[in-house]
Amino acid sequence: MTGDIVPTTGEITIQGFDVIKDFTTARKLIGYCPQVDAIFPLLTVREHLEFYVQVKGIPTKKRRRAIEKAIDDLNLKDQINKPAGTLSGGNKRKLSVAMAIIGNPPIVLLDEPSAGMDPAARRFMWMVVEKISQRDKKSAVIVTTHSMEEAEALATKLGIMVRGGIFRCYGPSQHVKNKYGEGFEVEIKIKKPSYDELKSLARDLLEDAQSQD
Repeated sequence: MTGDIVPTTGEITIQGFDVIKDFTTARKLIGYCPQVDAIFPLLTVREHLEFYVQVKGIPTKKRRRAIEKAIDDLNLKDQINKPAGTLSGGNKRKLSVAMAIIGNPPIVLLDEPSAGMDPAARRFMWMVVEKISQRDKKSAVIVTTHSMEEAEALATKLGIMVRGGIFRCYGPSQHVKNKYGEGFEVEIKIKKPSYDELKSLARDLLEDAQSQD
């Protein structure tokens, strides 16, 4: 779909444009975040986004708003004037996703969007992807991941792919788990005790210990 590899058979169209024959137009309708951050180390975050609004053919009068929206969505305000090469791993992923979603393309391809992130940053990235696909409803998002937790958090349909091209299973989360899942999943919720409850429990334990002596 990105035009990186020529298909051996079949065809792909996006809004009527053939990905091979009309690639110049079709590529403007695709947002792509590769697994490896495709950034220019010496360009700032803002310069990256200014470059991509031109690549995607966003009208001049709409470019500033598109850039500011991407910055807000990915929480990159504090990084906007920093060279991309100096960013942390998590912020590099945020920049890569920002470049993919800028201009609200109808197709967004995200390859391991939360790779290398700490748990808090990963949750934030999931919220961003959910917003794009569910709340705005302007883009269809395709995510590849090795994490079942991430897949369940983000996807309405799951597929298991082998060797980069063979689909073993496709459907809702429960269908995939029923077909390939093993064992059981147990979810336990624990109520956090109050200080008074802990104090009372400690007193009871102390009294039991003394009575045994």
